Amino acid sequence: MNSILFNIAQSMPGFLLAIVTHEAAHAWMANKFGDPTAKNQGRLTLNPAAHYDPWGTIFFPLLAAMTGFTMIGWARPVPIEVRNFKNFRQGIFWVSFAGPLSNLILGTISAILLAIIATKVSVDWGYYTISISMLRDSIFINFLLAFFNLIPLPPLDGSKMISSFLKGQALYKFESFARYTPMIFIGVMFLSFAGIHTLGYVQIPAVKLTNYLMIHLVDLLGGLG
Repeated sequence: MNSILFNIAQSMPGFLLAIVTHEAAHAWMANKFGDPTAKNQGRLTLNPAAHYDPWGTIFFPLLAAMTGFTMIGWARPVPIEVRNFKNFRQGIFWVSFAGPLSNLILGTISAILLAIIATKVSVDWGYYTISISMLRDSIFINFLLAFFNLIPLPPLDGSKMISSFLKGQALYKFESFARYTPMIFIGVMFLSFAGIHTLGYVQIPAVKLTNYLMIHLVDLLGGLG
């Protein structure tokens, strides 16, 4: 139980900031393109209470933490009214990309902070170890959330980014593919339970980018004395 509580406490700050910033970024970009729907509903905020989803923000991430994994999940999607966009196609693309982009930025900031602490702060500092662990989790969670949402499957952000370039029959065929998405996710989960970890293909770029930034930023800052 102590291990589970420690895992939750270590992952929670990075997890909450990642999913809340993801949705707030969608809301901010939508407002920039002329759609104030999310802003008017109080979603243009970093307050977790405005974005939480019972399953994605509480149940699923706690289940992940209890089974030894880093907390991962989702927040309640912000409402978007594309008819309000000043530029329809650009609006769809950039509003969709804003969420993953915010996570890539947050992950990079977390990596810079980790490198600063690792190279400029004494290991005797009482919060040294936990700070390094929390920032490492924040890096991984943000990058994993970004890469997962860039998968071009409806309703993920990647599919909306692609749809912004399509029109006519091509757009219709692409959007009709959404009916197969639940079956695909169920199949992925079934294969994972069977020992074929297909979700690992999403984790691989997140893990590699996390390790790359940590190693090279620490080397860079350490070399600066």
